[in-house]
Amino acid sequence: MSSLSTLASTATGRQEIKKSRFIAVAGPVSDEAEARDFIATHSDLTANHNCWAWRIGQGYRFNDDGEPSGTAGKPILQAIDGQALDRVAVVVTRWFGGVLLGSGGLMRAYGGTAALCLRSAERIALLDTVPATVSCLFGDLALLQARLTALVGVQMQSPAFTETGADLILAIPRGDAEAVAQMVTDLTSGRAIVRLIE
Repeated sequence: MSSLSTLASTATGRQEIKKSRFIAVAGPVSDEAEARDFIATHSDLTANHNCWAWRIGQGYRFNDDGEPSGTAGKPILQAIDGQALDRVAVVVTRWFGGVLLGSGGLMRAYGGTAALCLRSAERIALLDTVPATVSCLFGDLALLQARLTALVGVQMQSPAFTETGADLILAIPRGDAEAVAQMVTDLTSGRAIVRLIE
């Protein structure tokens, strides 16, 4: 099972460094579109800079928003990764206070404000899951839906209906995948077909 976590809800953190104000806002995101929406929603157009980063699985992006290259977005991403977080977006907004911080100072300010925000945030453990499809007949659908939704950690999308039944799209905790597949086979006397997608 993975030791990664995501955030339970949106969190904020603030610092003032040499008269510049830094405010970080972090939150959970499930895909790139949601990350872009989060960044747009939490950027302040009256500020000098809205620097950001997000990580979703192997995908990530970061942006320095006018700060010297590598001094803002990358340290924010390092704060996310350093705290073993996934499916998280962070925006750090800066109001310039008149004192130049230099490259090292900017990296510490942006990364530090992001880390401060993330440390105070409530977390939820992410399960390492295996995608699966269960093809079943209409007669087995209600029973399978009831039993699968009762299992801890199993996530199910709405069924895709076929001529004779439905396909259920699941995410099953990796350690439980074989047991869940066996349960489906047993409940339906082998009529349902389980495909684990590795």
